[in-house]
Amino acid sequence: MDIKHDIYLISDSTGETIDRIFLALKAQFKNFEYDNHQFSFTRTENQVLKIIELAKKQKEPIILYTIVDEKLAKNLEENAKKNNIPCFSVLGDLILNFSKLLNQKASHIPSGQHTLEEHYKRIEAIQFTMSHDDGKKLDDIIKSDIVLLGVSRTSKTPTSMYLANRGYKTANIPLVMDQKIPEELKSKNNKICIVGLVTDPERLADVRRNRVTMMNETNIKEYTDLKSIKEEIDRSKKLFKKYNWPTIDVTRKSVEESAASILKIFEIQKSK
Repeated sequence: MDIKHDIYLISDSTGETIDRIFLALKAQFKNFEYDNHQFSFTRTENQVLKIIELAKKQKEPIILYTIVDEKLAKNLEENAKKNNIPCFSVLGDLILNFSKLLNQKASHIPSGQHTLEEHYKRIEAIQFTMSHDDGKKLDDIIKSDIVLLGVSRTSKTPTSMYLANRGYKTANIPLVMDQKIPEELKSKNNKICIVGLVTDPERLADVRRNRVTMMNETNIKEYTDLKSIKEEIDRSKKLFKKYNWPTIDVTRKSVEESAASILKIFEIQKSK
């Protein structure tokens, strides 16, 4: 019976680099059973200790990391060593190390084959995401990997496209008065990762005012009115709470940071 490993991917940024490296790495081994645990924006020793505490509870944990800060990287390696947890920087010879750890030879299949597969997956995800932007094509929303909900100007489209470039079919739906939420999303039995995006009303008012100025729009006072915006945000929060949809405050987050948080939620839900 094959041993199942718990892989801890630790990054001090969004985790995109280590994701791609692990994707290429795992393709080298046919008999590799694992559960994936991702930790992005790991930048303190306290965060490292919490991850180590989680990892040491597993039977066969393995840690891979990309951490620029040498002191923090050393702290991670030392704590992993104390608990007999294999820990590798992605700059090391990963294939050789994994070959020894799994007691099997790497296939050494050219990475181009896997790159091509991932390329097609991304193209499909991008096409899907573009055709499901801003509440379009809700009839097949069930085919989404991820659905983002939020009021206007909460970075739904750029975040969706970023996720699509990572290979995730992402639809986004604006929460406006005449926009209906598909019944499929309200069902507790659906397998879609649904995430609500919220933001600070005052900051959103500024964003919308700039948008209106650029577009030379008039007669849309309610769109930029702070009181109306607060009501919009409150309604969206109540909706997310009603259906127990996780939320992310995007006020001071970059698209990359928001996407990393969404992918954490996606991985947690997928593992249930």
